[in-house]
Formats: sequence, C-alpha cells, structure tokens
Amino acid sequence: MGVTDKIWGALTSMIKLEDKVKSQSEAMKSQQVKIENLTERVIRLETQLEMLMRDAEIKHSL
Repeated sequence: MGVTDKIWGALTSMIKLEDKVKSQSEAMKSQQVKIENLTERVIRLETQLEMLMRDAEIKHSL
C-alpha cells in the first residue's frame, strides 16, 4: 500500500467519522427535546396531583 493509499484511507475514515459524529449530535438533540417535553409533562402532572391532594385535605377537614 502506497503513501497515497494510506492518506486516502485516512481521509475517508475521517469523513466517515465526521458523518457519524453529526448523526449522533442530531440524535442527541432529538433526545434532549423529548426529555424536555417529558419533564414539562411531569411538572404538570405533579401540579395537578398536589392540587387534588390539597382539595382532598380541605374536604376531609370539613
């Protein structure tokens, strides 16, 4: 294998690696959006649960 072939192979590997890194970065961004959406939903559920529990306590004390 000549020097040119080695350089070409290295460049090809670098390009493939860059594509994989970009793909992983996009996947990570997508996962982050999903996590943020789930966090918002959990916060809303917690708020509703706390309100229901407070209402139940008030009704129970009457």
